[in-house]
Amino acid sequence: MSKNIVAIDQGTTSTRCIVFDRAGSVVASDQKEHRQIYPQAGWVEHDPEEIWTSVQSVIAGALRQASLGPSEIAAVGIANQRETTVVWERRSGKPVQNAIVWQDTRTNAICGALASTMGIDRFRPMTGLPIATYFSGPKLKWMLDNTRGLRARAERGEVLFGTVDSWIIWNLTGEHRTDVTNASRTLLMNIHTLDWDEELLDALGIPRRMLPRIGPSSGLVGRVRPGSLLGEAVVAGAMGDQQAALFGQTCFAPGEAKNTYGTGCFMLLNTGDRPVASRFGLLTTLAYKLGNERPVYALEGSVAVAGALVQWLRDNLGIISHSAEVETLAKTVDDNGGIYFVPAFSGLFAPHWRPDARGAILGMTRYVNKGHIARAVLEATAFQTLEVLEAMEKDSGVKLTALKVDGGMVFNELLMQFQADLLNTPVIRPATAETTALGAAYAAGLAVGYWQDLDELRRNWKAQKTWLPRGNAAQRDELYAAWKKAVQRTLEWVA
Repeated sequence: MSKNIVAIDQGTTSTRCIVFDRAGSVVASDQKEHRQIYPQAGWVEHDPEEIWTSVQSVIAGALRQASLGPSEIAAVGIANQRETTVVWERRSGKPVQNAIVWQDTRTNAICGALASTMGIDRFRPMTGLPIATYFSGPKLKWMLDNTRGLRARAERGEVLFGTVDSWIIWNLTGEHRTDVTNASRTLLMNIHTLDWDEELLDALGIPRRMLPRIGPSSGLVGRVRPGSLLGEAVVAGAMGDQQAALFGQTCFAPGEAKNTYGTGCFMLLNTGDRPVASRFGLLTTLAYKLGNERPVYALEGSVAVAGALVQWLRDNLGIISHSAEVETLAKTVDDNGGIYFVPAFSGLFAPHWRPDARGAILGMTRYVNKGHIARAVLEATAFQTLEVLEAMEKDSGVKLTALKVDGGMVFNELLMQFQADLLNTPVIRPATAETTALGAAYAAGLAVGYWQDLDELRRNWKAQKTWLPRGNAAQRDELYAAWKKAVQRTLEWVA
């Protein structure tokens, strides 16, 4: 009987379930969007129960498409949007309030207070992270400080915290677990000990008993509860979505990197079994941990808004009806018309880390039309990626010879060609574009012996398309200088 791996990919805007075979090919998939809730400016929330409902729905859809029974499932892997913060009742399993999403900036004052005496790098030696609204710890502190009675309940052990992986694992198996990659994004885990750090917990006022147990990215998490469509399958892999994409791209050697173009844009560089401290605004994070093996670390450049800007163009301005139309509209003009769109809706992430920045369109004249705006929207993602790549090369001392890419935006030909031109580096899209789900599947499959080792996974990877750089250096320098000038204009907008 042929077995398959089931991967659950719970992202910022939608949830997918993808069934993979031994070659790493997609057998079946299903996807469902969920609501983005904006209670006020700067606040972004999700309904955890809606997310869990969507998980159940896509599992059913994918298994139905694949005509797959429980006995044909070798293991289940989970990839998830990171940093999004969920608190639920231990006894009932009900969330106490909406999840606070990674893009949310309501914790700006908390972060300011934490950084007031020692700066935003106060916790970087332990966590690899600056103090920023991005991470889960300040979001959890905000919940405890602002939800009546929640802190007392947390201290009594009545409520549990987790990122979205923990929320899904709890509902699937009843286990309160997370992995090192997700834990490394909380500002609560020491990246050297791979455990929750008492000094960090004290600084943020987080009761330890509400935290999940930290485990490897690939290893037995728990058996699915009775009565599930998954039968008695084991959950054997869990990774934050960007680390899962790195793993799915088979970037297993130091110096190998990938960039994911999704809601945000995330570039990760494998740095091997030692954390590399960033001097140029990047994050030092866990890349993955396989069972009892030594952990593998990465440098990461996180961009808050990439595909989300296309969605904003569609949903808020109504300039396009479907996200795919942005490329067609952008192709109606030959260039950006002199405008630059800096999408600092939630401040600027790497390499700037400026929560005081806000979005702006610069260089407007009467000549500019909606085609120029569409082109500037796409170019903003490429410019932000260049900023991150420059920082990554400075930190690592490695000059990238090619960039593996994945995510929904990599099917935009105009963007990918412009990205290759701007980086002056080949950009490579793999044959299996669903690398986030694939990474989660690989982690689970390795844990149960479905795949034997990393070399077998490397043999699965194949390139589908490569964009080679063209154009001239003078033009690239001129465009980039104008972009950096535009970025400076967005700073200090919020006091």
